[in-house]
Amino acid sequence: MVLMSDLDAKDLAIIKILASNARTPITHIARELGISDVAVKKRIEKLERGGVITGYSVLVSPRKLGFNSVAYVCIDVDADKLFNVASYLANEDYVTFLALTSGDFKILAEVWARNSNELGAILSNISKIEGIRSLHPLILLDVIKERQSLPKML
Repeated sequence: MVLMSDLDAKDLAIIKILASNARTPITHIARELGISDVAVKKRIEKLERGGVITGYSVLVSPRKLGFNSVAYVCIDVDADKLFNVASYLANEDYVTFLALTSGDFKILAEVWARNSNELGAILSNISKIEGIRSLHPLILLDVIKERQSLPKML
């Protein structure tokens, strides 16, 4: 496992470049950092092996794909059913993100639906899962700032 203290300025620069565009060619990164492409490749492999870089993905617009109702759903669940509920939700196609949380709610799920009727049906189905105490959906009306892969202060 690689820790923040194990990373130097060149490692952080590579991470920032890839976070802004994961398709940036290694040769471009090497040129920008003034090191060889072999050195960049080795550093990226080290960051991947160390769990700093966990994958590469594409960010998509739910609405452009026909998902016009997106909600973050805060879920309160009986403690003895927490992992059963989380496991069930993790396997549902409409759940795009799932996390265990502290505080008033035990689970946070991001749910994509094609419209408000479909979202209502999904929420109704979730509410019927054994162990669910309550659902508190936060329906996204507009996105002001898109998700970033890194905080700007890194």
